[in-house]
Amino acid sequence: MTAVSIDSAPKTAARRRERWASGRTYISAGLIFIWCLIPFYWMIVTAFRDVGYTFDSTPFFTHVTWDNFNTVFSESLGNHFGRNLLNSLFVAGVTTVVALLFGVFAAYALSRLEFRFKFLVLGFVLGASMFPGVALVTPLFQLFTNIGWYGTYQALIIPNISFVLPLTVYTLTSFFREMPWELEESARIDGCTQGQAFRKVIMPLAAPAVFTTAILAFIASWNEFLIASQLSNDQTKTVTVAIAYFAGAQAHQEPYTAVMAAGTVVTIPLVILVLVFQRKIVAGLTAGAVK
Repeated sequence: MTAVSIDSAPKTAARRRERWASGRTYISAGLIFIWCLIPFYWMIVTAFRDVGYTFDSTPFFTHVTWDNFNTVFSESLGNHFGRNLLNSLFVAGVTTVVALLFGVFAAYALSRLEFRFKFLVLGFVLGASMFPGVALVTPLFQLFTNIGWYGTYQALIIPNISFVLPLTVYTLTSFFREMPWELEESARIDGCTQGQAFRKVIMPLAAPAVFTTAILAFIASWNEFLIASQLSNDQTKTVTVAIAYFAGAQAHQEPYTAVMAAGTVVTIPLVILVLVFQRKIVAGLTAGAVK
């Protein structure tokens, strides 16, 4: 009995340490989750709060009203939020499609093909992603004004592509590099051309990574503010710019509750999109981790 007790003591201590480690992991994850969720929660609470109680510090839903959302979509106040939502959807959608179209082929070439200065090209791609956007505002404004593109959709889409494309190329390059060469070689042995092997073998396997990259590119384009604030007009204004110039129901008063309502309208579709496709996103983020 003594031997059994002595032998089981280390196992009991090990299980206790494992439970404590798991408990710390869950506690840390819970704290991080709450910390990230608090701003979003407070935005929703303020969005449903009556304008007379804007600065009420009660952390729960009080004085609930839908008036703020009516203000958001009220064109009589000069807010054309429905049109702004469509503008953002169009700009972000076109940017994502074009960035993926070029990014997939560029990433495949950088990961599969051998040519001189390949790593230098990838370095330029990474360098472009780190270039400050504020340094581009003035030259882009001058250029698009000279050629008559100021206030057009292409003036918003082309700079967005230059920001999103490096992210697309780098993310997909990492995935294609981890994909086994034997898959493509087997397709070539079976009679496929390189283009057919890419289309019928590589792309179906790369679908989770491509889908994840598309979501990230769309969110980055949807949230872009700096370029859109300088190159858009009333007809092409996106939601991020529209919120910044939001007009409330009362003159000379900052419409905090209406701004929070607009932020809720803009954010909830992205949250729903991520929740609906979370499995594909996780599959894309983990794809290529194990050969």
